Amino acid sequence: MFSPQKVDFQKGDGLVPAILQDARTGQVLMLGYMNQEAYEKTCAEGVAWFYSRSKERLWMKGETSGHTQKVIAIDLDCDQDTILLSVEPQGPTCHLGNQSCFGDDYFNLAVLERTITKKIAYPEEGSYTKYLMEQGLDKILKKCGEEMTEVVIAAKNRDANELLDESSDLFYHYLVLLQEQGLQLKDVEARLAERHGVKHTYSVRDDIQQW
Repeated sequence: MFSPQKVDFQKGDGLVPAILQDARTGQVLMLGYMNQEAYEKTCAEGVAWFYSRSKERLWMKGETSGHTQKVIAIDLDCDQDTILLSVEPQGPTCHLGNQSCFGDDYFNLAVLERTITKKIAYPEEGSYTKYLMEQGLDKILKKCGEEMTEVVIAAKNRDANELLDESSDLFYHYLVLLQEQGLQLKDVEARLAERHGVKHTYSVRDDIQQW
């Protein structure tokens, strides 16, 4: 699935640190270690493998829990002795049930988008997201328009707190609109990257094609 790159395994007596990072949110999920065999299995199978220093054997992340890590991209640092895996986690990464081994105190627009996606896929009674999706496109567009107007008024009044509140509401409704249209935040990021001449290596569209 991935072509192995030249990794410097000699510096660490055959082991290099490997970092898992959520491809959608950018959240750092865990740090493990790979030897050459674990690295090659990861490249070949498209899921994260590590070397356990305590058990002295290879292990696949999620081999017991089923919460495997689907690899989206593999990058090396400038010294070629640290591996960065962009992954799509198939459940919580931490054995304590947290999304990340470094705790779940993490938030950005991609995290909000993931929450919206889950609320659409598994609607709950009383959910505002469920209500918007049931009302349909016209309702969502109306709310986007209303929130944009509120943003303009807050900016015109130079009310920073109000501007932040209304901007937050606008971003939420905009993400719901993208979902209704079959698009996601990564698609917008990819288009912006194209405009800036940046090679964008991952898009949520890849997931749509694969699944």
